[in-house]
Amino acid sequence: MTGFTEGSLNSRLKELNSSQQSIQTLSLWLIHHRKYAHTVVKIWSKEILAGSESKQLTLMYLANDIIQNSKKKGPEYGKEFGKELAKAFKQISLNNCSSKTRQSLTRLLNIWEERGVYSKIQIDEFKDAFGKESVKKPIGEPPSKKVKHSHNHKSKKSKSQNNGIKKDKEVIVEVDGTKELHVTLSPKTPVNDPPEPEELIKALNDLENAPSCDAVVRERISKLPPEIADVSLLSQLKGKDEGEELLRKVNDAVALLTDYNTRLVCEMEDRKKVFSMLHDFIQSQRDLIDQAEQRLQEYQGKLQKVCQVRQEVNTHLQNLPDLAQLPSVKGGLAPLPSAGDLFTVG
Repeated sequence: MTGFTEGSLNSRLKELNSSQQSIQTLSLWLIHHRKYAHTVVKIWSKEILAGSESKQLTLMYLANDIIQNSKKKGPEYGKEFGKELAKAFKQISLNNCSSKTRQSLTRLLNIWEERGVYSKIQIDEFKDAFGKESVKKPIGEPPSKKVKHSHNHKSKKSKSQNNGIKKDKEVIVEVDGTKELHVTLSPKTPVNDPPEPEELIKALNDLENAPSCDAVVRERISKLPPEIADVSLLSQLKGKDEGEELLRKVNDAVALLTDYNTRLVCEMEDRKKVFSMLHDFIQSQRDLIDQAEQRLQEYQGKLQKVCQVRQEVNTHLQNLPDLAQLPSVKGGLAPLPSAGDLFTVG
C-alpha cells in the first residue's frame, strides 16, 4: 500500500464513489494507516461540510465501514468519528436531505444501536442532531394520486394481526374519476430492514464486475515468470544484474497480487452483504405473500356471504305474487262507500 499523506487522502476522497468496491478499498487503506486516524477524520469532516447530498451519504457509508471493520485492530477510528458524527448528521439535516437519504442514515443509526457500535447516549445525540425536519421529495418523483381516506372502512382486527403482522392500510383512491379501494400490505418486521428492490438490483449488478471476473488481471497473474516463485532457480542467476532484474519482477508480482487480494477481500465482503440483503428481501416477500393469502381468504369469505345474500334476494323475488295475475285497474278503483252508506239501515 502507498504511504499516507494528506494530499493522497484528499485525492482518494475526491475519487470516492458510492460503489461497495470503492468504499471498501478506501476503507482498507485508511484502516491500514489508522495511526493517522485524527487527521483522517478531520479531513473527512471537512468533506462532509462541503459535499453534495450524494457525496455526504457516500462519506457516511465510508465512516460506517471504517468504524465497524477497525474495531478488532483498535478503537482509534471509533473514538475520532464519535467526536465528529453529531456535527455531520446536523449538517446533512440542515441541507434538507431527501427522504431516501434520511431513511438510509436512520437505518445506519439503528444498526449502530443494535450492534453496540456506540453507546445509547451517543446514538441519542446523533439522532437529536439529525432531527426530524421535513424532507424534500427526490427529484423525478411522480406526483401523488388524489387519495381520500375512507370513513366507511374502519380498521378491524384481523387474523393477520394476531400473527404479528402489521395492520393493513385501506384507502379510497380516485383514478381518472373512478374510485378504487386500495389495500397496502405490511410485512412482519425482520431483524434487518429489507432493502429496496433498486438497491438490491444495483448490488447484484456490481457483482457482475467483481474482481474474480477480472480476466485481464487473472491472465497477468497466470503469465508471471516461474523464477519469481521457484527458489530452486535462484542458483541459475549469473550475476548482479540478473539478481536485480529478478528482484524487480518479484516486487512487481507482489504489488499485483497484493492489490488483487485486497480487491478479492472486498468482493467477499460484498457477497456477504448481498447474501444478507437477499435473505432479508426474500423473507419480507414471503411475509407479504402470507399476508396476501390471508387477505384473499378473508375477501373470499365476504364474497361467499354476498353471493348467499344475493341468492336469498332472488328467492324472495321469485316468491312475490305475479303482477300479471292481479285484476286490471286501468279504469280506476271503485269508489269507497260513504259514511252514510255505511250506517244506512236496510
